[in-house]
Amino acid sequence: MGMVCFLAALGLLVLGYAVYGVFVEKVFGIDRARPTPVQSRADGVDCVALPAYKIFFIQLLNIAGLGPVFGPILGAVYGPAALLWVVFGSIFAGAVHDFLTGAMSLRYGAASYPEVIGRNLGKYARWFMLVFTIWFMILVGAVFVNGPAGLLAFKTGELLHSWEGGSALLDWLKTCPLAAVCAGPDGTASAGKVLALFFSILIFIYYFIATILPIDKIIGRVYPFFAILLLFMAFSLLAALLVNPGYSILPHLRPADFFTNMHPKGAPLWPLLFVTIACGAISGFHATQSPMMARCMRSEGQARLMFYGVMIAEGVLGLIWVTIGLSFYGGDPAALLAAGAPAVVVSKASEGLLGGLVGGTLVFLGVVILPISTGDTAFRTGRLILADVLRCGQGSLKRRILLAVPLFLLGIYFAAGDFTAIWMAFGWTNQTLACVALWAAAVWLRRRKRLHWVATAPALFMTAVCGTYLFYFDKFPFRWSMTVSLWTGLAVSGFCFALFWLRGGKMPKGDEADF
Repeated sequence: MGMVCFLAALGLLVLGYAVYGVFVEKVFGIDRARPTPVQSRADGVDCVALPAYKIFFIQLLNIAGLGPVFGPILGAVYGPAALLWVVFGSIFAGAVHDFLTGAMSLRYGAASYPEVIGRNLGKYARWFMLVFTIWFMILVGAVFVNGPAGLLAFKTGELLHSWEGGSALLDWLKTCPLAAVCAGPDGTASAGKVLALFFSILIFIYYFIATILPIDKIIGRVYPFFAILLLFMAFSLLAALLVNPGYSILPHLRPADFFTNMHPKGAPLWPLLFVTIACGAISGFHATQSPMMARCMRSEGQARLMFYGVMIAEGVLGLIWVTIGLSFYGGDPAALLAAGAPAVVVSKASEGLLGGLVGGTLVFLGVVILPISTGDTAFRTGRLILADVLRCGQGSLKRRILLAVPLFLLGIYFAAGDFTAIWMAFGWTNQTLACVALWAAAVWLRRRKRLHWVATAPALFMTAVCGTYLFYFDKFPFRWSMTVSLWTGLAVSGFCFALFWLRGGKMPKGDEADF
C-alpha cells in the first residue's frame, strides 16, 4: 500500500508538469519569438546566457537549499496528509506561483520581485515590498551563516581533540585576537565560539565574492554540481530504503490516514502544515530568486521547464523526505517527533541507511553547502533589487561593490544578534510573500482577459492560511482561538478578493512598453 501510494504521488507530480504545466503556459501566452533580457541587454555580469541545464540546476539550488529537506521532515509529523500537501500544493500552487512570477519577470525585462508586484498592485505595494524584500534577503543570507559555521566549528573541534597537538591549538584559540570579539560577560571565549566566528568570517567573504562577481564565474560553474548533490542525497536514501529489508515504504498506511491529523501533540493541521512545508509545496522566496535566472534565459519557451519544472523537481524532493521521515521511523509520527530536530533526523537516517562514512559525509556536505548556496544568492538578489530601484547599471565592479557593502554590513549585524523571535515568524513571512505574488499574477492575467483563476484560487487559499496563522500562532501577539482565527483568515481572504475584483481589471498605460 505504501509503495503504491508513493509511486502514485510521484506519478501525479510528473503528470502535473506534463499536463497542468502546459495548460498554465498556454493561459499565460508564452511568446517564443519575444527577445529576452540576455538578448537585448547582455552585460556580462548578471545578464549572461547560460546553457539550459545550468539554469535548471542553479534555479533548483537557489530555491531549495535545505528547505525541501527540513520542512517536509517537520511536516511529516502530521502524518501522510503531508504527502497530499506536497503533491497538490506543488502542482496547483507552488509551480503556478513560480512559473507566473518568473514569466512575468521575463516580460518586464527580468524585473525584480518588488517591481513585478508594483506593476500589478500599485506603487505603494512596490515600495513596501521593496523594503520588505531587501530586509528578507539580508535576513536569509545572515541566518544561513550560523548553521554551516557552527557545524564546521564542531567538526574542526572534534578533529583537533583527536590530534596529538590539537589541545595546544585549542588553548591558543581561547586567547587569540578573535577571542576578544566573541568573549562573554566574564571576558573569556570558548574555542568553539572562536572557531564559529572564524568560519562565519570565511563564509561572509565567500558571500561577498560570489555577490559581486559575474554569475558565470562561481555560481554558473559550481552550483550545478551542488544541485546534483542535493538530488543524489535524496535518491540514494530512497534507494537504500527500497533495498534494505529492515524498512518499508510508508508502512501501516491506510487510506484514512491521508485525511487524519496524526500530530502526536495534537497541533492543528490547519493552518500549521501549510506553513511548515513551504519549500516542497509553495514558497514566496522562489519569486525573489526567479529574476536572477530570467536574466540568463535565451527564450520565453524555457520558462515552463525552468520555473514550473524546477518547482515540480523540488516537490519530488519534498515527497522523498516526507517518505523518509515516516518510513525510517516505522510510519509513526510520534517516533519521528521524538527523534529530535530535522538535522538529527537527516543525520540518523543518512548514517542508518548508507553507513557512517557515506551517510555522515553526505550530511556534512549537505548541511554546510546547501545553506551557503541559499545565502549567497539571497545577497546577490538584494544587490540586483537595489540596482533596479536606483537604475544603477552593474557592468562596473565599483558599482557592484558600492551596492553590496551596505547589504553585508546589515547582514553581519543581524548574524551577530539573536534571531529566535524573528525566525519563528519566517514561515509566515515566506508564505505571505507567496500570497502577494499570486495576487499580482492574478491581476496580470485578468487585465489581459485570461483565465486568472489559475492564480486566484491558490491566492485565496494561501491568504486564508496566512491570515489564520497570523491570528492563531502563539508566538504572535494575537493568540486567538482557532475558530476566531479561521473566520478572520477567511475574512481577510475575502477582502483581498473583493479588492482584486473591484480594482484588478484595468490595464495601466504602458504596462510593458518601457521594458
